Amino acid sequence: MTEPANASRQPVHTRQVVCTGYVRDDGLLEIEGRLLDTRSRHASLFFKDVPAGNAIHAMRVVVTVDQELVVRHIEAQTDTGPTPYCAQINAAYQRLVGIAFRGGFMKDVKARLGGPNGCTHLTELLGPIATTAVQTRMALQSAGRAAAGTRPSGDDVRVSAMRDTCYAWRENGEVMQIVRAKDTRADLATREGK
Repeated sequence: MTEPANASRQPVHTRQVVCTGYVRDDGLLEIEGRLLDTRSRHASLFFKDVPAGNAIHAMRVVVTVDQELVVRHIEAQTDTGPTPYCAQINAAYQRLVGIAFRGGFMKDVKARLGGPNGCTHLTELLGPIATTAVQTRMALQSAGRAAAGTRPSGDDVRVSAMRDTCYAWRENGEVMQIVRAKDTRADLATREGK
């Protein structure tokens, strides 16, 4: 990335999103997402003044999912918001219990919690939380396969889940060609008794 010639820039607003995936003793996954918005300058909002560097938004969502990534429990917490009313919507996120982190997840979220039925920032945080849940599950599966000494194949659930999710994993792209070629070589070796 290059900066524009003859132009300097000054920071104004910073959003930090941090998501961490955990595995619990009961086998469920717990994903914690935190969102922090700060400004580099004093902010005069409708309900309060926020000194430079202090939080405008400080929010947290903890989602518990099973191995199929179905939401079993969710808690939303607003520590800091721009109005004294922001935290009143936190309990509404319980409406997500029972839906799964898979294609169409954010569409389902917006149908249940869009506009005045939710908080823009808590809802936005759910996208990175869902991605973190998928990555957490994949990391656990990889660790299990590594312990067993196996590698994924083209019919592996993880490969199927990745197919056509982005440019690199497109059906007719290089990654899938490599996966299919690897499977073909492994099949030939098995048939030849190697």
